[in-house]
Amino acid sequence: MPKAFLTGATGFIGGALLRELLARGWDVRVLVRASSDRRNLEGHTRAFERACGDLRDGESLRRAVAGCDTVFHVAARYSLWNPRPREIYEDNVDGTRNVLEAARDAGVRRIVYTSTVGVIKLPGEERAGDEDCLSRLEDMRGHYKRSKWLAERCAMELAAKGLPVVVVNPSTPVGPGDVKPTPTGRMIVDFLRRRMPGYTDTGLNLVAVEDVAAGHVLAAERGVPGRRYILGAENVSLRSVFDILSEVTGLPPPRLRVPRQLLLPIGALSSACALLTRRAPLVPWEAARMAQSHMYFYCERARRELGFVPGPVPAALERAVRWFRDNGYAGPGPARVKTRVRVPGWTWHRRGGSRAASSGPSPRRSSGAPGGSSARTRSSPPPRWSTRRRGSR
Repeated sequence: MPKAFLTGATGFIGGALLRELLARGWDVRVLVRASSDRRNLEGHTRAFERACGDLRDGESLRRAVAGCDTVFHVAARYSLWNPRPREIYEDNVDGTRNVLEAARDAGVRRIVYTSTVGVIKLPGEERAGDEDCLSRLEDMRGHYKRSKWLAERCAMELAAKGLPVVVVNPSTPVGPGDVKPTPTGRMIVDFLRRRMPGYTDTGLNLVAVEDVAAGHVLAAERGVPGRRYILGAENVSLRSVFDILSEVTGLPPPRLRVPRQLLLPIGALSSACALLTRRAPLVPWEAARMAQSHMYFYCERARRELGFVPGPVPAALERAVRWFRDNGYAGPGPARVKTRVRVPGWTWHRRGGSRAASSGPSPRRSSGAPGGSSARTRSSPPPRWSTRRRGSR
């Protein structure tokens, strides 16, 4: 079996990728910092290796990657607010260069670098971007996006020199294992705690974190070096996200619609106060700016070239809710999470021992042709629940 070196296994996407690799029978060695939260490394039925090291320590990376034939570089400092922004660049830019150079020196067969859809230029209001929508550094809002743009450029430059690196750009993953949690996970937790009084007119592309993990493996097996692939599923308005969460939990969705323009002064004031208190702002300035656009993306390249078939968003949100409640993030809530979300056009089947939604037969994520999706133009707005309906092709 192939042997993988994995960074970021203690995080959300990396933890899901570790589970995916082990389930497929891969031998895995993970990079672990001494200070890392290791909950995502617990409870596995198959053994894997742990290598102590740090993205900023090139020598520790060279030792850790030795003997591996595939590298998955998932680790990143994901934060929309940091009182020490230099740390973001040290981990995301310098750390990426260190990992890629260590992989090059070890002569690995394939490298998969985890970027983000945040580096893709959006073509316009409610229009979906794709891999060919190139951005400039000055287009990036905030330190996190700028650091990821610089890191992806580093990966592409090395790919142009012959390094076998494939880039994947996950959209917004949801599901189990969001230990930090991410900003999207925090939004779900706030909804469960009834701390989400309103919403704004924005939208995002959601995808199950398990499918993002499967997409990484497909990129290693089928991806073209020097090419990038968006790993996403459905373009959904924020209001629809809360409607789905309401169906899943039985809790009422927020009804107050906050104008997008009002978020900017709120974000500025909240971030200014955070500089004084040294505590994370309620509404980070970067998040307020991001909410001014619909973060919609067109994901057909990964479907067509990798055979990437993402599952339905309602089921992914259900699994996220269940995990947050089971792990004490949001209290007990109702007696149990609803096991069937009544979303028009969706049928349900078993997936991994829990209920999951499907618009047809359960796809084989690791093989086969790309799955079907309804014919939509890139500029068309998203449907209320999902683009993948029963009987769609």
